Amino acid sequence: MDYLKRMRDLREDSDKTQQQIADVLGTSQTMYARYERGANELPIRHLMKLCDYYHVSADYLLGRSDIKNPKR
Repeated sequence: MDYLKRMRDLREDSDKTQQQIADVLGTSQTMYARYERGANELPIRHLMKLCDYYHVSADYLLGRSDIKNPKR
């Protein structure tokens, strides 16, 4: 699974708007939308924040694993 789809699915499954997630990341809604559609690469610091926010591993978010959180 493509990490862009995972990012969008996690946001939608949490009933969050792009603006709400952009606020969590400390960026604009426009920039977050660019991350979601792949126009800009997601910085590692934002990847880590998203993983913490959604309680998932980086491997899950990046589509390298189907296990959301291997610690559980």
